[in-house]
Amino acid sequence: MDNAKLELIRGDITRLNVDAIVNAANSSLAGGGGVDGAIHRAAGPELLAECIQIAQSRRGVPGGPCPAGDAVITAAYRLPCRHVIHTVGPVWHEGGREAELLASCYRKSLLLAAGAGLESVAFPNISTGVYGYPKDLAAEVAVGTVRKTLDETPGIKRVIFVCFDGENYAIYSRLVRY
Repeated sequence: MDNAKLELIRGDITRLNVDAIVNAANSSLAGGGGVDGAIHRAAGPELLAECIQIAQSRRGVPGGPCPAGDAVITAAYRLPCRHVIHTVGPVWHEGGREAELLASCYRKSLLLAAGAGLESVAFPNISTGVYGYPKDLAAEVAVGTVRKTLDETPGIKRVIFVCFDGENYAIYSRLVRY
């Protein structure tokens, strides 16, 4: 991680000019609410069309076209970034495999970015909305997993945690040291 820089901003992930933004997607990849809906609206209908193609090609995958903890990459279309990495976070059930699945979201997203030769990636707060993951626990998993995974992805130079709300921003502020 020596070369990578962790950053924290409060704002709208759809406005970032980075190599890739990460979408907190649902397993069908069909768009939805929250950050997923915002990304699909900003990218335009071409993003949904590509997601449908991916979903159709992954029919029969247990847990849907993109199960919790997995990730896929698409073009970004009308977004200022180059790519969108769609990852599906776990629904919080207290004490199941949620931490493992959430860590997998961050790890697989960074591995996809590195495999595509990307240098900058922006993450939203995965699973903390309607999926109910406690924000403080999710932030610990996110920052810890990114720090560990950056050792495996030396091409990634910049990771940005993007918090839309003040509560998540305050939590991440304690975890991301500049």
